[in-house]
Amino acid sequence: MNIPNIITVARTLSVPVVFWLVISRHDVAAFALFVTAGISDALDGYLARRFDMRTELGAHLDPLADKLLIVSIFIALGMRGDVPSWLVITVVARDILILMGIMLASMMGRPVAISPLQISKATTVAQISLAALVLANSAFSLGLEAVQVVVVWVAAALTVASLVAYLRIWIVHMSRD
Repeated sequence: MNIPNIITVARTLSVPVVFWLVISRHDVAAFALFVTAGISDALDGYLARRFDMRTELGAHLDPLADKLLIVSIFIALGMRGDVPSWLVITVVARDILILMGIMLASMMGRPVAISPLQISKATTVAQISLAALVLANSAFSLGLEAVQVVVVWVAAALTVASLVAYLRIWIVHMSRD
């Protein structure tokens, strides 16, 4: 267990705390911990690459920690009515469908190696930006509701586009002889 993996585990352990803070409307603390979790994601990746501390554990744990954080924050914000329920369903369904595709391919003896696509990275940035914007707007009364609406639609479009991209890769992979 190296430093990047410890940071990733800490981020994973922060997920239920962030969730509770959001649904309990402790917005300043939720925003601070969410931003800290986001910074920790960048930090663990930087340390792993810069100091050649990449591990197989980290390669699996890091994206899981990211997904847990994003899915939980969207569910919590949806429960509060701060993001539309259709967007929560879209974000959660995308991740479930990608995971199901990977599992199905593996069960069929055709494991598929999925690496992050550029559209997927853009999706993650949009989703995290939206969550941070919603939390900041709520915590500090910034009056950014109009911006929030635009970012909702950008995050939604990117989420659907990335699902389509992964679905295409999966179909091509499963169609090969």
